[in-house]
Amino acid sequence: MADRRFHAYAGALALTRIAELVGAALPAGADGELLFDDVASLAAAGPAQVSFLENRKYLGALANTKAGACLVHPSLAARVPAGCHALAVANPYLAYASLAAAFHPPQRTPAGVHPTAVVDVSARLGEGVSIGPYAVVMAGAKLGAGVEIGPGATIGANVELGDFVVVGANASVSHALVGPRTRLYPGVRIGQDGFGFALSPTGFVKVPQLGLVRIGADCEVGANSCIDRGSAGDTIIGDGTWIDNLVQIGHNVKTGRSCVIVAQVGISGSTELGDGVMAGGQAGLAGHLKVAAGAKIIAQSGVHRDIPAGQTVGGTPAVPAEEWRRQSAALRRLVRRTASEPTKEPNESA
Repeated sequence: MADRRFHAYAGALALTRIAELVGAALPAGADGELLFDDVASLAAAGPAQVSFLENRKYLGALANTKAGACLVHPSLAARVPAGCHALAVANPYLAYASLAAAFHPPQRTPAGVHPTAVVDVSARLGEGVSIGPYAVVMAGAKLGAGVEIGPGATIGANVELGDFVVVGANASVSHALVGPRTRLYPGVRIGQDGFGFALSPTGFVKVPQLGLVRIGADCEVGANSCIDRGSAGDTIIGDGTWIDNLVQIGHNVKTGRSCVIVAQVGISGSTELGDGVMAGGQAGLAGHLKVAAGAKIIAQSGVHRDIPAGQTVGGTPAVPAEEWRRQSAALRRLVRRTASEPTKEPNESA
């Protein structure tokens, strides 16, 4: 259950209301006025909490749960133990997300500018903007309605933030246009120089980075992730793309819509991702590649070539997933065979 010192709480919900929220039928014979006060895991839930089962791996936990109700796929409704109401839904995890948000709705920071914040007189603030302690909003910045700027964050000159953008504590945003309802988590760095230099006889020469970062609507950029601005063109993050913590996105990278980029991924400059691409944790992508729509990159892969639409790749260098699995199996067999062979003493003849 959520600790209510840190998570807002909307109050108990009747079983009828819960069924309506998740799109489930009220279980036969159930008391629709029965109240539930929260969501919880199968192991932690008691009679007043609602739990869920998404993965069959946890069927044992389902059998032993003390939850008063459980969100399950219809095919598993019969496995719900006596005393626990089965709420059959096609996608239990999605239903759980909706229900958890009903018990614990997101909270907005009250509108207003903190006395310690520094806001340039030429900045334009929409209705209901909130600017936290020691935040800085520079000249010409434009903040849409309902924007929230966390403590110590810096919004650079002429940056534009769409309606209801949230910028976390100590984040910095420069040379950027950010679409509505996007969330930038604490410590994010948006719009800094890309890693561009030319070689000269005397050393490195900085190449001016003259582009922007354009982030679409409904995106998330996780804590301490970095998105460099473009060198000539722009770095573009498509609508609905979610970026985890500690991700590095180089200059002129372009992602399509609804991509998922997991923690510690690094994407080198000018690589392009199509719609719906997924990159697992610690994957590394070389520059100037094209990863087509729907491709999936397994965690810790090293990608050095273009990936066609819908293909899953793994390994370093990354190859189609089935080939990577065969390579891994062959390596394991080789290691086992080598380990089982007798070791010759140095003075033994060959």
